[in-house]
Amino acid sequence: MTIESVKLAWSEGCNIIVGQSHFIKTVEDLAEILVSAVPNIKFGLAFNEASGPCLIRTEGTDPALVADAVGCARAVAAGHSFYIVLRDCYPINVLNQIKACQEVYRVFCATANPVEVIVAKSESGNGILGVVDGERPKGVENEGDRADRKGMLRKFGYKFC
Repeated sequence: MTIESVKLAWSEGCNIIVGQSHFIKTVEDLAEILVSAVPNIKFGLAFNEASGPCLIRTEGTDPALVADAVGCARAVAAGHSFYIVLRDCYPINVLNQIKACQEVYRVFCATANPVEVIVAKSESGNGILGVVDGERPKGVENEGDRADRKGMLRKFGYKFC
């Protein structure tokens, strides 16, 4: 067995959700969750089938984002993993619904940060051990940083006042 880091790439300005589930039905269920959670959502979804024909199954509302998701799925090549690329929407808008999907058993990350997937490769296939999401901490926030954080949340509309 070998272990390697796979850097994911997707369109600038988008977010990605990487997770695992256990059934081919996932691709349709996640697509339905996404379109019912956010009106006119722009997304691409790829799911790596782990048995039978072992295809990358896809859904989405934006062909470029579907292509991004397929690129991530192909790069990691781990069975039962899924990749959702979102534009003009944040993971917080859909994450609880995705986690509540009966086939989903793990979400590794939901982020706009650079992502590296730690992949174990064996003779039978690949598996995701975890992810590296973003960078190391550079310090502890001060009062100015705290004010900036609170301002950003209000700018995005996630805090009322």
